[in-house]
Amino acid sequence: MSYRPLSLEGRVAVVVGGTTGIGRALSVGLAEAGADVIASARGAANLESAAAEIEALGRRTLRVASNVTDRGSLEALRDAVLAGFGQVDILINCAGRTQRRPTLDVSDADWNSIMDTNLTGTLRACQVFGRTMIERGYGRIVNIASLASFVAITEVAAYAASKAAVASLTRQLAIEWGPKGVCVNAIAPGVFRTALNRELLDGTARGQEFLMRTPMRRFGQVGELAGAAIFLASESASFVNGEVLAVDGGFLASGVNQ
Repeated sequence: MSYRPLSLEGRVAVVVGGTTGIGRALSVGLAEAGADVIASARGAANLESAAAEIEALGRRTLRVASNVTDRGSLEALRDAVLAGFGQVDILINCAGRTQRRPTLDVSDADWNSIMDTNLTGTLRACQVFGRTMIERGYGRIVNIASLASFVAITEVAAYAASKAAVASLTRQLAIEWGPKGVCVNAIAPGVFRTALNRELLDGTARGQEFLMRTPMRRFGQVGELAGAAIFLASESASFVNGEVLAVDGGFLASGVNQ
């Protein structure tokens, strides 16, 4: 079989958590690659601007909010997409949250809330959209893992545990759903500057340590994640299944840097 170009023409993609930050960049990237993209998230404030950006690229979309902690809202999103487009080919799971706190002080409520969003929310979305993919015999799911899936980052135990579990869940679904035509992979972003973490990265010792441990000596720009998502969502990755692709400027390869 010959090489297949990185085109998503004719595909329908849903990006959960897709209206801000990394999710927004992936939504736009998939649209630039030719997909119709539905960028959904809990807050309605950014739905309109994300949809307008997708439509400005000549792609179709919907304006439907969803919350990964509410299975019913994910089912409503799926039903709206199927009613409007007839299919869902690609699911990107970007919804997530974190909290920095010494592990001794993490409450059950905080732990459970982070797990419910990052891990169980990813599972819910995979189940809701994966079922229709399996029925069609085709699908591409890309979860968002983390550097913390592989290495410890101080005082974010709940986040790290959730993201390690996302990597494990990705492999589990890959072996169950791969034979049914649905490839499940993940991206592990390195350190990317967003509106939410700019102050941390630019003004603290923690930010400086992240920079020192990144061999490229810079933080990523969120648009640099789009290529990985497009690849994993495309026919060029038709035999890629159960992988966690690090896009991290060499962070995980890093040992002694000076």
